[in-house]
Amino acid sequence: MEPIGKSLLRFLESARWKSRLDEIRIRESWEEIMGKTIARYTTHLTFSNGLLVVYTNVAPLKQELKMAQDLVIQNVNQYFRENIVKSIAIK
Repeated sequence: MEPIGKSLLRFLESARWKSRLDEIRIRESWEEIMGKTIARYTTHLTFSNGLLVVYTNVAPLKQELKMAQDLVIQNVNQYFRENIVKSIAIK
């Protein structure tokens, strides 16, 4: 016997749904994680296999996010209390 949460997580990982669910969770929580200003100027987010891709058309923000990649990864992972994001790309 194991807790239902652990069983559900194992099922999601085996069915390859966990990455898609993590992407939805990140998108829905992006403003809370990064703040209203950054959320307002990021146009799109994608997530797959530990890689978070953040899209923005604002050059200064793009540069700042590139310099703070480790902090963004840390913020997302701390918010969800699990090591979801392994790397980040800014486009």
